[in-house]
This record gives sequence, C-alpha cells and structure tokens, in this order.
Amino acid sequence: MFLPKKILEERLLRILAEDLGQGDVTSALIASEGEFAEASVIAKESGIAGGIEESKILLESLGLEAKQETVDGRNFQKNQTIMKICGDPRIILSSERTVLNIISRMSGITTKTAAMVGKLRKAKLKTKVACTRKAAPGLLYFDKKAVVLGGGDTHRLHLDDMILIKNNHITVAGGIKQAVERAKEYASFSRKIEVEVTSVKEALTAASLGVDVIMFDNFRAEEVEKAVQSVRKSGFDRVILEASGGITSENLLSFASTGVDVVSLGELTAHVRGLDVSLKIVKIDNLKKK
Repeated sequence: MFLPKKILEERLLRILAEDLGQGDVTSALIASEGEFAEASVIAKESGIAGGIEESKILLESLGLEAKQETVDGRNFQKNQTIMKICGDPRIILSSERTVLNIISRMSGITTKTAAMVGKLRKAKLKTKVACTRKAAPGLLYFDKKAVVLGGGDTHRLHLDDMILIKNNHITVAGGIKQAVERAKEYASFSRKIEVEVTSVKEALTAASLGVDVIMFDNFRAEEVEKAVQSVRKSGFDRVILEASGGITSENLLSFASTGVDVVSLGELTAHVRGLDVSLKIVKIDNLKKK
C-alpha cells in the first residue's frame, strides 16, 4: 500500500494533534529549550514490525532525526532497538505516545496476520486471509496496511472499492435478484459485485446471476463446506467464495479447509492486541552550555 508522503504526513499529524490538545505542558515545563536528546524505541516482546515507516515520517516532519533499526514486515526480538531518535527532547516526549501507539498497534496486527497466514500455509492451504472494515475510526489505512505487511488481504479498503450487497441491501431491494440486477444496471464494468448469502439456495441464486464473489455469512464450517460443494457442482467454477462471520484464530483451519477461496476476520483489526514497545531517553545534552 502506498500514499504520497505529504498525505500520509498530514494524517499522522492529525493523530498527534488529537493527543497534544493545546500542548504538552509537562514536557514544556521539564525540558528546556536548547537541549538535545537521543532516544531508543525498544521492543518489549518479539514480533513482526509494522508502523516503522509511518513513525519515521511523523518524526521527521517534526524536525527530528529518526533512524530505522528494522523495517516493516521484518521479525524483531524482545529487547531489540527498532528505532533511534535524535533532536529536541520536548518534541520527542510530546510525540512519544503517538509513535508508540502506531508501532504497537500496527505491529500487533502484522504479527497476528502473519501467524494466521503461516498456519494455513503449514496446512498446505492456499486460502487467503482477509480483514474487514472493522477498524478504529481514523486508522483504517494503517490497520489495513498492517494486514498486508503480515501477508493478508485488505478486502475492501473503502465503500467505493466494490459493490458488496449485504442482508440489509437485499431487504431494501426486495430480494437478491432485484439487488444484483439493480447493481448491474447502474454499476461500472470495472467494479466487482459481491453478495452476502445466508443459505445454499441464496448462494446458487447469486451464482446464477453472475456475481463475482459470494460471501457465506455466519455459516458453520460444515455448512460452508456443503455450500461450496453445491456451488461448484452446479458448474459455477469462476465465482470467488468467501467465508465470514464467527471465524477466529482457533477455528480458522476448519473454515479454510472447506474449499473457500477467502476467509475474512474482523478479529484482525477489531480486537487488536498491540505489541509492547517503549521509548527510552538514552542521552541528553545542553547545547547552550557548550
């Protein structure tokens, strides 16, 4: 995933501004103008790095020097220094929590995604692991990027990415047939159409209407397997099949083994356990005294 540096910088600064309020009174009172500090961001547990690029961009936009000691997507070990920061200690301290939050959250998502992808590859399954839009407000880009770093799929980034007809859309339209026909009539040829179904009958109806993706929503694993077999035996070989709803790291293999092409989990971004990282000031100099 890529955003121009300026746009990414603006997003990061908005996150920092929310934390700063009218200013960091503690750092303003404790740290003095003219001081120079060196700090290290240290991993308190092992994992896979995420948010390193974003943190560097944020810190450099604040006039600090930031040196990556690892890169996004790479494994790091407990007690490893993953970034070094130099500059005005007031700015380092004021941005500390925002930087740690970004690295902690993104690394947590990346590490968890990689573990799930690894579990499927170990089982010799090619099923894709995708996230959903269940992300923290304002952090959708960062959460989705972290999933990609872990080897997962973003699914939809935004509502305008594809047409995803869910149960409420079907209710509004009066049925799957009406919803799909309406979507096909007005949609651009460039947009895929996905339909959420709750039964084998609905899945076969959606497949017969020529949709691109069918999502088995809140099916049990054995129900998904039967639905997959029914769709494939009916000759619909090209439609992508996705299982979603109630899938966790614990039952992931059961769903991925049903023959679906994709398993999507809100768990990846909705219930994030951030990795433990900390920032430590390792050197302080008073430039005015030199």
